[in-house]
Amino acid sequence: MVHQEVLDRAFAALSDSTRRQILTRLGEGPATIGELAEPAGMTLTGLKKHVQVLEDAGLVTTEKVGRSRLCRLGTERLDDAMAWISFYQRVWERRLDGLDAYFTLQKGSPE
Repeated sequence: MVHQEVLDRAFAALSDSTRRQILTRLGEGPATIGELAEPAGMTLTGLKKHVQVLEDAGLVTTEKVGRSRLCRLGTERLDDAMAWISFYQRVWERRLDGLDAYFTLQKGSPE
């Protein structure tokens, strides 16, 4: 099972719509802080704070390229979050399958 603190940081980072939009944009390819800030209508400083949260969670990596900071997706942490979600998805699917089987039996039973 994935370390709880890693998941906490990932899900906290994903809880903000601006940060999710940043991840969506980075899914198309690397971008600078300036390129990410423009469509969001944010200052560079404001966007850098969002990128820092994503970087702290391991969802984004950044590197200094000249005078710019280039951002890329960091897949490892998102894989951790997906593994956690998939585990609980399977748990709930089994529970719902069991409930469906119960109701199917009840439907066929004489009253």
